[in-house]
Amino acid sequence: MNVHDADRSDRPTHSAALEACFARLAAHSGVHHALFAVRSGAGALDWRAARGDARPGGAALTTDTPYFVASIDKLVTATALFVLEERGALDLGGRVGEYLDPTLVHGLHVLRGVDRSDELTLRHLVSHTSGLADYLEDRPKGGRSLIDETLAQGDLGWTLEEALERVRERLRPHFPPQDVRDPRSRAQYSDTNYLLLKAVLEAVTGTSVADVYRSLVFDPLGMRDTWVVSRDDPQAERTALASTLWAGNTPMEAPVTLQSTFGMFSTLSDQLVLVRGVVEGRAFEGGRATFERMAQPFRRFGQGFDAAALRRPGWPIEYAHGLMRFELPRVLAPIGRPPAVVGHTGSTGTWAFHCPALDIDLVGTVDQVNAGPLPFRSVGRWLRALAPLA
Repeated sequence: MNVHDADRSDRPTHSAALEACFARLAAHSGVHHALFAVRSGAGALDWRAARGDARPGGAALTTDTPYFVASIDKLVTATALFVLEERGALDLGGRVGEYLDPTLVHGLHVLRGVDRSDELTLRHLVSHTSGLADYLEDRPKGGRSLIDETLAQGDLGWTLEEALERVRERLRPHFPPQDVRDPRSRAQYSDTNYLLLKAVLEAVTGTSVADVYRSLVFDPLGMRDTWVVSRDDPQAERTALASTLWAGNTPMEAPVTLQSTFGMFSTLSDQLVLVRGVVEGRAFEGGRATFERMAQPFRRFGQGFDAAALRRPGWPIEYAHGLMRFELPRVLAPIGRPPAVVGHTGSTGTWAFHCPALDIDLVGTVDQVNAGPLPFRSVGRWLRALAPLA
């Protein structure tokens, strides 16, 4: 089943081109439903589509149905951090142990017998240059990753202390903390970085992650249909209206896991507002200049070859501060290479992209665990279809 909002452009080719892109996206193996929206900065193009049921056997998905955004919440976390730095409430160059109980940080980064935990700064965390193991995705010796345990055993939960204990006792860092001034320094995606940053947000403000996001990002940008779940505020009634996550052909109900990770839900409309508000600088008191600081420098992730590479970003994706940049390498697209996009994605096949060259935003989801690479595999095709129409 398809649901489409009206194309507000006078050129009917927009609908035809985007319908073809959306049909191909929704036809991917394992995709049970999909949401897709494209909007230009000037508003001449505003096209949205939905296909499938919001929940198995339930009502049809619509373009207003909320969905789990997965790691797009890192873009929100980074935005909140930059706002707080603008206000003098924190310093991204400050050490993590200055903001959190030192016992939480001690022993997190021990590599070849050297404990570098005290060297970690907020900037290391927000740029994924800390080298810290990923508490969700990395596998301990002879064991499974926490996310694989969750998928195998059902709905699991954990506290901040338990997640950090897993990093400290069962996992090892990937590399020493990097020189954040060097754009050639190494970067490795790690959910541990942003778990710590959420704790910092709470410590600095004295409020919950949900309240920080709401007061610093959602309300200023007018995002009325975005929320965060937690143990203190599970938002059960609102979350029950969201589209279902799928793990292969199995619907995935994991409220406790979502509460442990501060899972964020949003809508196509709010995600369009978010990505445009960040790149235009309206999310910051310093405007576009703050966004430019957030977007520098970009570092390229290394190539992953394990099962976690299906969920977390790797080569050729670049990362700055809570912000991805993606452009197909020339070797993979020697002719007709599509322009770059910036924004963020999530492991469940979510994306919130801005294309500066075309001045368009693209957001959506397929709600499928392990669909992390899908947006990157598809966005080039979308941009090629849109380029003649922009």
